Amino acid sequence: MSHQSTTFLEPPMSEHLPSHRAPTQSRPASRNAQQHPPIQALPQSTPRKARAALRVLVVQSGGPATESLVLSLLRHGYQAISVDTGSEALRKYREADVLLLDLDLPDLDGIEICRSVRAASGIGAIVVTARDTELDRVLSLKAGADDYVIKPYSLPELMARIEAVMRRVRPLPLTSEVITSGPLRIDARTREIRLDDQPVDVTRKEFDLLYLLASRPESVISREQIMTLVWGDSRSRPGRTIDTHVSSLRSKLGSSNWIITARGVGFRFGHA
Repeated sequence: MSHQSTTFLEPPMSEHLPSHRAPTQSRPASRNAQQHPPIQALPQSTPRKARAALRVLVVQSGGPATESLVLSLLRHGYQAISVDTGSEALRKYREADVLLLDLDLPDLDGIEICRSVRAASGIGAIVVTARDTELDRVLSLKAGADDYVIKPYSLPELMARIEAVMRRVRPLPLTSEVITSGPLRIDARTREIRLDDQPVDVTRKEFDLLYLLASRPESVISREQIMTLVWGDSRSRPGRTIDTHVSSLRSKLGSSNWIITARGVGFRFGHA
């Protein structure tokens, strides 16, 4: 199996997909092509950066359905590639913003892939599968899936679910793309944390929590505010959820001084 890196396809250029070339003026489109319109290249005047193109990794056994899904995503402005094994997915998921994961793969169980990805990354993860049992739904969500879509589905619904998941995955406004404090660097664009120029692996909520505190360095953020801004939950009592994430961040950053406890109130950003 090849270990070469994969570059996400820019949406949508016909030369990447020779079997779906747009008809030229010198050769009329066939009846079949008219029934299934090819992906047309966007005019050069179209502002491609009007929206940040989400990078989608489709993980399901190859075939016409997979190719059709990738082409449809490209047509609607996403960057998309597909892999047909769990092993490839585990090598390439860091290049994506959201994962569309089938549970039925030839080599690995989809639920275990979801669990492995969630343990190491905060990317969006949507299970897209023909399995419609309650047990599969429960196991997938417990393994870290953000949503569960049962085949067959409509493309508009799938895209709406992708957008909804990404709103939850990236709930915080980007007041600054990069926050630097001494040896600590927090990049909101890539959702990467580096300490002394070394990457620090954090979960999605750990990143959101640290970014929130770092974006307001002179303020104490209450537990209630943290629950609302990071977890999107203004009704539940914080409990131990925040403390667990703070403890994990302090451990990963190698010091408790990065996050200061304001007893009885909440937390504020510190320094090394």
